[in-house]
Amino acid sequence: MAYPEKVLANDEKVVEHLHPHWITLVPATLWFIVICAAGGAGIAYAPDHGTSRKIVIIAIIVVGVGLLLWLSFSPWLAWRTTHYVITSHRVLIRRGIFRRNGRDIALSRISDVSFNQSLWDRMVGAGTLTIESAGEHGQENLTNIPRSDQQQQLINHLIEEDSGRRGYGGQPYPQGPPPGQPPQGPPPGQQYPPTQPYQQH
Repeated sequence: MAYPEKVLANDEKVVEHLHPHWITLVPATLWFIVICAAGGAGIAYAPDHGTSRKIVIIAIIVVGVGLLLWLSFSPWLAWRTTHYVITSHRVLIRRGIFRRNGRDIALSRISDVSFNQSLWDRMVGAGTLTIESAGEHGQENLTNIPRSDQQQQLINHLIEEDSGRRGYGGQPYPQGPPPGQPPQGPPPGQQYPPTQPYQQH
């Protein structure tokens, strides 16, 4: 079973599963192009023959692979292993490649949800989502969230649904008497609430 389905409760469903906005991968992509171009140019201008050519090519390959791992592949893996999951019960946050860290925020504990977008964020459809909740770590800032304004509205809507579900134990809201029928009261001649006569000693 794939994440996040394996961590869900029986009556819980995924509403939105997000990674950081693709704009976070632009620097890694540019570094990939620059490093590959520089490596190709270095090999092209290496000595024509002899041991020195082999040494230069090996050095270029080693340095190039190291830079690619650091500046290109590592950011891509960080993007791929960062999960923002909104379910019908909570918000799950998972980050990290080798050392993982995560947080689960129940919808019932969220007190406020806000978003912030710069002009650039509005152009690319990203933003920062801030979730206020009760607890030791009361505020969680989720940066580079795709469609942060829509995610804020979605979470607020789910909070309302969760509040209604918890308030009535999953049962339908109580209904009044049928149309045209007066409200039911106590039997005739009986006070409500019933009173007990005062016992004299």
